[in-house]
Amino acid sequence: MAVRSPLLNKLSLIFGPRPPLNWILLCLVSVFVLIALLGSSSSSTFDSVTSSAKPDIYTNYRKLKEQARNDYLELKSISLGANRIKDVGLCGKDRENYVPCYNVSANLLTGLKDGEEFDRHCDLSRKHQDCLVRLPKDYKIPLTWPAGRDVIWSGNVKLTKDQFLSSGSMTKRLMLLEENQIAFHSEDGMIVDGVKDYSHLIAEMIGLGSDTEFLQAGVSTVLDIGCGFGSFGAHLLSLKLMALCVAAYEPSGSQVQLVLERGLPAVIGNFISKQLPFPSLSYDMVHCAQCGIIWDSKDGLFLIEIDRLLKPGGYFVLTSPTTRQQDSSTGAKKGSMSSPLEEFTKKLCWSLLAQQEETFIWQKTVDSQCYTSRQGDIPVCKGNDMQLYYQPLARCISGTTSHPWVPLHSKSDPLNSTELEIHGLHPDDFFEDSEFWKLALRNYWSLLSPLIFSDHPKRPGDDDPLPPYNMVRNVMDMNAHYGGLSAALMEASKAVWVMNVVPLGARNTLPLILDRGFAGVLHNWCEPFPTYPRTYDLLHANGLLSHIVSQKCSMFQLLLEMDRILRPEGWIILSDTLGPIEKARTLAAQIRWEARVIDLQNGSEQRLLVCQKPFARK
Repeated sequence: MAVRSPLLNKLSLIFGPRPPLNWILLCLVSVFVLIALLGSSSSSTFDSVTSSAKPDIYTNYRKLKEQARNDYLELKSISLGANRIKDVGLCGKDRENYVPCYNVSANLLTGLKDGEEFDRHCDLSRKHQDCLVRLPKDYKIPLTWPAGRDVIWSGNVKLTKDQFLSSGSMTKRLMLLEENQIAFHSEDGMIVDGVKDYSHLIAEMIGLGSDTEFLQAGVSTVLDIGCGFGSFGAHLLSLKLMALCVAAYEPSGSQVQLVLERGLPAVIGNFISKQLPFPSLSYDMVHCAQCGIIWDSKDGLFLIEIDRLLKPGGYFVLTSPTTRQQDSSTGAKKGSMSSPLEEFTKKLCWSLLAQQEETFIWQKTVDSQCYTSRQGDIPVCKGNDMQLYYQPLARCISGTTSHPWVPLHSKSDPLNSTELEIHGLHPDDFFEDSEFWKLALRNYWSLLSPLIFSDHPKRPGDDDPLPPYNMVRNVMDMNAHYGGLSAALMEASKAVWVMNVVPLGARNTLPLILDRGFAGVLHNWCEPFPTYPRTYDLLHANGLLSHIVSQKCSMFQLLLEMDRILRPEGWIILSDTLGPIEKARTLAAQIRWEARVIDLQNGSEQRLLVCQKPFARK
């Protein structure tokens, strides 16, 4: 139930609910609010980032002024006869780790089989239960970065001790389960878990002196399929590479949930029957270490999907004892692959660079004509494939004509004017967008800093909160545009990573975002996002509310989904025009977020809605 303000309760007792008195009261409160706003000694402005004047950084909340505004809006709703909407209730305990669109039992009942029952099917789960995913009993706020990378609370993830004890030796070497914590081996070199040596081996196999030379060789983005607990990705991030973990949905003991809890990039995804939600030519390297995929099944269809995702000259790294066993069973010579895999990779114009023990590395061709020259093998896809979103796996080669074919070693960092124009963006517009987000970030950070220090709902026994750059690690930009917020955070040396989401129906800027070396994905915000509950610390969206309205989707369902994926005490920053912001503020009250509207005071219709999710809701 929403709590009425003390001011409103007192006034109701005095004046009663009669409409004429409410109108008089509304006028009186309006006058008081205007006096309070005009008489304030210091401005609480949050200047528009498009203004050419020097920005006024928002440094302090005027709590009395905010309370007056709240009372004014509440009185206004009563005077207009608006009905009070009940707060949203909590889901049952069975939904503590609920991920929509993945229901194997329901999928089997509809006739899905051959692995398709494990895929994402939002169209089969249209019935929404309007409730808030509750916290597990032993949930704790994650440790601040970088401590949280190596130690997580076991109560925050669905992993039982029996599941840990039944796991393989690799798992036991990479993580320890002690009381209420799970500890992962760090990079301090005290315990040799093989990650550094493994990364160095890959670098040597592609002709580099060390894994510190990956960036120089053009490798900046890595798709890590079936990433285990993220140790390899964590090491690559320390080398300033963006390694995104993608793994199938698992009801318990999930790789994706563990990786995100460690503060590392991850998203649920598999390609049993559908393509991943990335455009063609997205990644410099695709990595699979014992990821459980049988690559020569379905007549090489999975390898064709990897070819679609790889940039020209990109690398596919496969580490699997199964591959070595196949090699021995077919009687292949040492240093060569088994016949099925060798046949498929040749059809894809890949070259086997090196093989050492269980690790094989192929390189994709930089010659787009190679595919057409091999008549009768695998045809080239027709049409534009850049807006693909969970489409069926295609038995054709993608990306040779619909996307700029830029070899891995030829790209520049940052992108030069020619590369920007290939993406349909003028360099001046790109520069203006970059300056916009640098200023926006400074304003956002100055806005959140005093809140985290002064308004943090400190729990008994907790130390004072640490600076916000440690409390915020996993960030999602829900309408990423060109990835400007991600770039601004990187330039400001904030210890965060950003999942850049490009909404379906908006301009598809994801190829540009991925070319900039950031993590990103296409997503339809009329559907749930493929992640586990409580996996992001900060959600940001500029213009998304208006976009949702234009797509005729439910803003209420969007905010419920945001609540699901946001951790307790996490933050939301929504920027939009006055109408959608006011509607979102009303819905935020239903969801029991602490919500504050900020007027940019530049004469525009733009507003900010800053919300915080409470730790617990009874």
